[in-house]
Amino acid sequence: MSNSEFSERKVVYEEKMGHLQERLQHMGSLVEESIARSIEALKKQDMDLAQAVIDADDTIDDLEEEIEEKCLEVIATQQPMARDLRRVATLFKMVNDLERMADYATSIAKITLRIADQPLIKPLVDIPRMAVLSQKMVKQALDAYVRQDVDLAISVGQDDDEVDKLFGQIFRELLTIMMENPKTITQATHLLFAGRWLERISDHATNIAEEVIFLVTGEKKNLNE
Repeated sequence: MSNSEFSERKVVYEEKMGHLQERLQHMGSLVEESIARSIEALKKQDMDLAQAVIDADDTIDDLEEEIEEKCLEVIATQQPMARDLRRVATLFKMVNDLERMADYATSIAKITLRIADQPLIKPLVDIPRMAVLSQKMVKQALDAYVRQDVDLAISVGQDDDEVDKLFGQIFRELLTIMMENPKTITQATHLLFAGRWLERISDHATNIAEEVIFLVTGEKKNLNE
């Protein structure tokens, strides 16, 4: 391949990757919105908002499929090598993580549909705090990818530790409530699952951050240590 052909292919590659990053960021914003709306629905026991989160999951699934197909197209037509190939592969993995986050937000919305006719056994405080942190982690992980920023990616892992601590608090508090009043067991279990799904969302955001670090440095780093 001549230098001019290589340069032309590189320009096309960068254009396609720029478009893919835009679609990735759009998908990420939809996921962040789903997380926020699922918790808002849970707090307010808003069945319509919960159903809107569930319905929006199809749009996110479609985006995942679109981005994956375009990633494969870039690999097939541009034949990227070395770091350029890692960049595409990282993006491919990231959309899968984002899709799983959206599934967890949908699961939280379904919890709302199950318990919306019941008064909440306690005001929700730590679960919304977990959700805010999880949304922050998603945004930072995606920003770290776009900027190729290792320090920002590492900070995602630090927030994950805080999410884990909050889930521990939720677990202990709800366990105490269940022991004191067995009639609360069903709803408390649902709320525990909501906390667990938020914890899993933060884990997927951490996965993305780890992929960013590998992309930039070529080294695998476990941010959950």
